[in-house]
Amino acid sequence: MVVLNRIYTKTGDHGETALGNGARVAKHSMRVTAYGTVDEVNATLGLARLHAKGETDEALARIQNDLFDLGADLCRPDMARDAEAEYTPLRVTANQVTRLESEIDTMNKTLEPLRSFILPGGTPLAAYLHLCRTVSRRAERLTVELATMEEVNPDAVKYLNRLSDWFFVAARVSNDGGTSDVLWVPGANR
Repeated sequence: MVVLNRIYTKTGDHGETALGNGARVAKHSMRVTAYGTVDEVNATLGLARLHAKGETDEALARIQNDLFDLGADLCRPDMARDAEAEYTPLRVTANQVTRLESEIDTMNKTLEPLRSFILPGGTPLAAYLHLCRTVSRRAERLTVELATMEEVNPDAVKYLNRLSDWFFVAARVSNDGGTSDVLWVPGANR
């Protein structure tokens, strides 16, 4: 359980922060950058949810919760020592990745195949979902970079990869089933 009875601690005043295992690292470390960017995805998702309803909003709420799981996963290095931890560290699972894939497949069945690239935009929800897509791609790139330096849960990387695809397809669905997609016209303004 998390108890936040004090919001500021002053422990980060010199440019360091604590990871989930208690280790202190620079706030600009790649690990902090990766999970901080996952937090940015979650914040942009909060904006998207202002325009979502019904099943779409429920799916976005599940993803927001997953993103906290992902942040918890990324802020806890040294997976090999998970068994020694005082409590079992939270890790993203293959089931979370599979759920995204299933939802992508279900949404995509309702859409016509693409014949052009799509410009971010359309309905307000679609525009915000495209923003979520681009920020999640950045989070994925940073997490992949982190994985070249330190151990990272492979399911965390897969989750981020599927998530940007989920946002893309959900944006199309939110654009009136793709009929309001804004299509790229190559060289239109030459």
